Order: sequence, then structure tokens, then C-alpha cells
Amino acid sequence: MKVLQSTIFRAVCAIVTGLLLIKYSKDAITWITQLIGVLFFISGVISCATYYSMLRQYKEVSATDGEGNMVVNAPSFPIVGLGSVILGAILIFMPTSFVTYIMYVFAALLILGALNQFVNLATISKTAKVGIFYWIIPSLLLLTAILIIVRPVAMASTPFYVLGWCMLVYGVMECVNALKIRKITDAAQREAERLSQPKSDEAIVIEEKQE
Repeated sequence: MKVLQSTIFRAVCAIVTGLLLIKYSKDAITWITQLIGVLFFISGVISCATYYSMLRQYKEVSATDGEGNMVVNAPSFPIVGLGSVILGAILIFMPTSFVTYIMYVFAALLILGALNQFVNLATISKTAKVGIFYWIIPSLLLLTAILIIVRPVAMASTPFYVLGWCMLVYGVMECVNALKIRKITDAAQREAERLSQPKSDEAIVIEEKQE
């Protein structure tokens, strides 16, 4: 059930992201980039604030013992925290400079999602028949994502719009595949429970007559 919930949650996130990309195109990417910048900025500020708080406490206490040995080490300067603040500020105030990179990130995520669907379909095909339609959709998603990465110009000026529709389709298919896997798993589990139950005398007699 947890796997199903995780898959459905991932699919819903993909659907919401796809709808945002379809409706707002590059504006949505700008907002997402700025949101990432805010997260980096906040984490960096917290890291720097923690450093200065620890530094103040370090100065207020005795750092050496009677023999001159260091008892408390000075806190290390938060280089990563400072970098997060700078990166966050850049993403917040200059998001358009990173829009292209965000596009590649979404395309890469879509490729991973399509490959994951191939794996799930291969798993399903071991116990049930999978229609060709289920194989065509992830194939198209995979080819589209690769095309966006290799030749974004081929998508005219709307790669984000195309990515939005791809994310939307991926999310829907992920839900369908998850429910299909769940149905097959439940059926297999019920069959295993049925076979594991002790047979009655009447069932044994019927089986012997059939043989």
C-alpha cells in the first residue's frame, strides 16, 4: 500500500507540474526556479545564523584549559551555507538565466519516469498480458524527452508546453500502471492464499476422480 501511495503521489505531482507548464509555460518555470532559490536562500541563512550563534558562544566561554590545551574548537565557517545564500539570491532575482537548465532537468526526470514505466510494464507482463498501447505511451514520452534535450529548437518555441503535456500523460499512465499492478498483486495473493489452504476430503475425492 505504501508503494501504491508513493506512486500515486509521484503521479499527482507530475500531473500538477504538467498542468502548470501547459497553462503558464515559461512563467511556471520562473516561479519554480524562484521557489528553489528561496529554499536554498533560507537553508543558507539558517546555516550562517547557526555559525554566528556558535561563534558567539565560543568567544564567551574559555576555549583552553589550565595547561593551554584547546577544549572547544572554533566553529568552521559555513562555506556551503554562504554558497547556498548566494545561489539562492541569484535564482530569486535572476531566474531567467537558469530556465534553460530547468528544462533539461524536467526532460531528464521524464526520461527516468519513462524508463521506470518500462520496468513496471515488464514486471506486469510476467503475470498478465499487457496491451501494446501501454508500451507505446512511455516510448513516445522517452523519445520526446530525448528530442527536447538533443534538439530543443525542433520543438519550436514551446519546449515547456510540450514537456507539460508529457508530464501530464506520464502522471496519468503512472496512476493506471500502479492500479493495474496493485490489482494483479492482489489477485496473485488471493490465489496463493487459496492454494495454501488445506483441502477438504470432498475436494480431494473430486480431484482423484478427475485424474
